[in-house]
Amino acid sequence: MAPAHDGGHGARWSQDVTEHSDALDLEQDVFTLDDPARIAESLRRSAEASERRKTSPYASAMSMLTFYLNRAGRTLPPERREVLEQAKVELRRLYGRE
Repeated sequence: MAPAHDGGHGARWSQDVTEHSDALDLEQDVFTLDDPARIAESLRRSAEASERRKTSPYASAMSMLTFYLNRAGRTLPPERREVLEQAKVELRRLYGRE
């Protein structure tokens, strides 16, 4: 299993991916917002503005949110996880994929 740190600098690799994704430039602290609709809108703006993404804006935005939930969000409290899961629903709604 790979180490959780990047060469002793103390940052988790998942945090590094979230902050320095080649696909999206995320708004700072987007995953800490309390409103699922605002999270989804922010991800949508980031995905649609990106010139580096390799897939559709919807897929890029959903991938980043899912990545955060699966990796960086493993230890999230249930209330926080629910906000982020609801953001996935909002993202689907924004892209007409309900």
